[in-house]
Amino acid sequence: MSEAPHASGAAAARPDYRGAAEAGIGVLQRWYSRRTGLWRSTGWWNSANALTAVIRHSRHTGDQSRRWVIENTFRRAQRGFLPVQRRKPGFINDFFDDNLWWALAWVAAADLTGDERYRAAAQAIFTHSLTGWDDTCGGGLWWNEKRDYKNAITNELFVTLAALLAARVPAQREYRDWALRSWQWLHGSGMIGPSGLVNDGLTAACANNGDTTWTYNQGVILGGLAALHELTGDAAYLGQGEVIADAAVRILVDAAGVLAEPAESRGGAADRDMPQFKGIFVRYLQDFARHRPKPSYRAFILANADSVLARAGNAAGQYGLRWSGPFDTADASRQTSAVELLTAAALNA
Repeated sequence: MSEAPHASGAAAARPDYRGAAEAGIGVLQRWYSRRTGLWRSTGWWNSANALTAVIRHSRHTGDQSRRWVIENTFRRAQRGFLPVQRRKPGFINDFFDDNLWWALAWVAAADLTGDERYRAAAQAIFTHSLTGWDDTCGGGLWWNEKRDYKNAITNELFVTLAALLAARVPAQREYRDWALRSWQWLHGSGMIGPSGLVNDGLTAACANNGDTTWTYNQGVILGGLAALHELTGDAAYLGQGEVIADAAVRILVDAAGVLAEPAESRGGAADRDMPQFKGIFVRYLQDFARHRPKPSYRAFILANADSVLARAGNAAGQYGLRWSGPFDTADASRQTSAVELLTAAALNA
């Protein structure tokens, strides 16, 4: 993808990505409930990602006006909206991936604020997650307490969390050991397909199930590989990440070259989770690109942001599912994804 539209001579014509991200955060917060600490119109794990987007926007822009949201969510959303019989303290439910999204949000919160309560929450979730690891398929975490599926996203999140905690709590050697062990298992599991993209999970026979290559499955592991590189200094992690990132920006796009979920063109707009995925991909592509700053990644982020601003929004400052447009409907997941993209674009402008 050419960078010509973003060459220095055209700098004056670039959109105000930072202003757009700020406006997008403002719209996102209209869904925020002070009472529950969650974002209306979306789900439990999605709210962890909305919180992460708010934290990242604050960290990257220096805007401290929404830091109160972190503490409010920490106090009020501990048990979420689960049925009473399934509630557990500390942002934990029956799905290991849901829990791990919250853990990553609390790592980001601790990094921003220095509040060790948030890091302790992430560490407690890590410890709980270990109960989901067993020797089926040679290792790996189960998706949920039913133990009926080993999938990519759960294990990618675990790799990423373990590597981040290893760097922040080096005295607890288990985090480093688990980061290395879980990546070794994931890499050897077969879930990374021949195209370089990560499929959804494993069959009962422990083979790649060939299921959808969702954008967030490509993104989270980029964050994990970046964290493993930071932890070890080993450039091989960046090499593997580059294979995945290059495949994603080449394959997971629409006819205009804009990031798209494989299901977007198959009537998947009603999917409750899918609108969250692309923002997660861009979040972690940005993190990965700090270590492997290829011009194509920067160009991809800016081109997607340009498309969102030109084609995917409405007059109320809301953004829809399809980043090539047209606008479909609004919710906190769609808005969070766009905010992640616009924040990344502001860092690349």
